[in-house]
Amino acid sequence: MLTWLLVAAALVLVGVVVYDLTQTRHAILRNFPVIGHFRYLLESVGPELRQYIVTGNDEELPFSRDQRSWIYASAKGQNNYIGFGTDNDVEGRPNYLIIKHETLGRAGLSHHDDASPWHPLPSAKILGGPRGRKHAFRPASVVNISAMSFGSLSGAAVQALNRGAALCGCLHNTGEGGISPHHLHGGDLTWQLGTGYFGCRTADGGFDRDAFLRKLEAHPIRAVEIKLSQGAKPGLGGVLPGKKVTPEIAAIRGVPEGQTVISPASHRAFRNVDELLDFVEDLADAGGRPVGIKSAIGDLRFWKELADRMAREERGVDFITIDGGEGGTGAAPLAFADHVSLPFKVGFSRVYRVFAERGVHQRITWIGSGKLGFPETALLSFCLGADMVNVAREAMMSIGCIQAQRCHTDHCPTGVATQNRWLERGLDPTDKSVRLAQYVANVRKELLRLSHSCGVEHPGLLDSDQMEMLDASFGSRSLREVFGYEPGWESLAPDDVAAIRALMAGGIMGSGAVTARA
Repeated sequence: MLTWLLVAAALVLVGVVVYDLTQTRHAILRNFPVIGHFRYLLESVGPELRQYIVTGNDEELPFSRDQRSWIYASAKGQNNYIGFGTDNDVEGRPNYLIIKHETLGRAGLSHHDDASPWHPLPSAKILGGPRGRKHAFRPASVVNISAMSFGSLSGAAVQALNRGAALCGCLHNTGEGGISPHHLHGGDLTWQLGTGYFGCRTADGGFDRDAFLRKLEAHPIRAVEIKLSQGAKPGLGGVLPGKKVTPEIAAIRGVPEGQTVISPASHRAFRNVDELLDFVEDLADAGGRPVGIKSAIGDLRFWKELADRMAREERGVDFITIDGGEGGTGAAPLAFADHVSLPFKVGFSRVYRVFAERGVHQRITWIGSGKLGFPETALLSFCLGADMVNVAREAMMSIGCIQAQRCHTDHCPTGVATQNRWLERGLDPTDKSVRLAQYVANVRKELLRLSHSCGVEHPGLLDSDQMEMLDASFGSRSLREVFGYEPGWESLAPDDVAAIRALMAGGIMGSGAVTARA
C-alpha cells in the first residue's frame, strides 16, 4: 500500500513539473518548477502572516492589532485595559493626538465603573428639530451603525447588527441596498437612498415616490439619508454582477433577477443644489422624518452653495454625514480608495467651516464617519463639531470580522461580508448581536469618561481647544489652530446646551440601561 502511495505521489510531482515547464503564464513556475508554487502560496497568505506574525501592535492598516484587540475585548465583555503603559511613540509620530484633561477635575462628574457599561448617551441635538419635522427626535445614542447593505454583508451579519442596535439603543443605517427582512429585528433604521433607489425604484431606475412613502410607513425608519458619495469610492457608481442578484436580493432591490444592476454616479431625482433641496423638503414634508445627506469631500463649491441657500432660505437638510476618504467599502478601485476624497479630519473641518462662517451650522446635526469607532477618534470628531459618529468596519469586527480583506472576493472567512451560505452559517446572529451591543456601549462609556476627564458632562460640550496634535519636533497645536476654527464655532446652541445638561443631570444615564450579557 505504501509503495502505491509513493508511486502516486511521484506521478503527481512529475505532472506538476511537466505542467510548470510547459505553461507560459508564470515565468517563476517555468524557471522554478514545483518550488515556485510556494511563492504564490506565501503571497496568498501574506495579509495573515503580517497580521499575526510580522507587524507590531500599532503598525498595521487599516486597523492595527491594538485597535482590533480593543474592539474584540469590548465586544466580548472582557478586560479592554492595557498594562505597562503605552507602546506608541508619542514624541516621534507627527499628528499624534493628545486630549487635554482638566487638572483638578470637576465635582459631580462621575467616572462610571467597569461593572456598569450599559448607559445610553443621547445626542445633544434633536434630529429634525430646527426645521420642525413632524417626527423629529433625539437619537438615544451618539454612536450608531453606518451604512452597510445587505448584499455587501450577509443576511446573518445584517441581522446581528440590527438585533444589536435594538439591544444598545442605536440607529442602524440600511445602506443603499434597500430594506431587507434581515433589517427588521427590533432596531430602528436610517434608510439610505443611493443613486439606484433600491426599494423605491421605477422600472427604468428612477425614484418611485409612492413606493418610498409606503416603505417609510411600513418599517421602523426614524430618518432618511440621501447618499451623494462615500469615502472609499467617491464619484463612482456601483455594479452588482448578475450572478449575485439572487431572487431575494432582486425582490428587495426591485430589480430583475440574474441581471447586472448599475448604481449610477449621480442622482436622477435632482441635478443641482436647488433641486436637491426641493427633493429633501418634499420627502420630509410627505414622510415627516428628518432627511439628510451623506458625502465624501472633494471640491467645496457644492457645499458653499448649499450653505448659502440654507442661510437665506427656509429649505435645508436636517443632518449632514461626512465620510472620510479613509472609510471602507466591500470593493473599490485602488486609486479611488487611496487618493480620491479628503480624509475625515480635513474634509469635515472644511465643510463645517463653510457652514459656520454663514451662521447655519447649529441648525444641522453633524455626523462623522470614517474610522471613528474608537474613543479618542470619536472624541476628536466631537471637538471639531460632530454631534454623532457612525461606525462600519468596527461594527463588523465586533461581530467577527478579522480584517482578512477578502470582502471583494465573496470569500469572507467569518461569514460577515459574503453571500456564500456555507461561510454565512458560521455567524450566529443572536450571539453576535450581544457583541455589537457591548462594543457600542463601551465606546459610549469611554466617550463619557473622556468627556468627564475634560470637565464636561457630554462630548457634545467639547470644543477644538480640548485636543492638540504633536508635530514630532516637541511642538504642538490645538485643533482650533490646525483647522482654522474661530472661537465658538463648534459650540452648541444655548438651548441644546441647557437641554443636554438637564438630561445628563436628571439621570438619563441610568434609564433604559441594556440588560443583555454575553
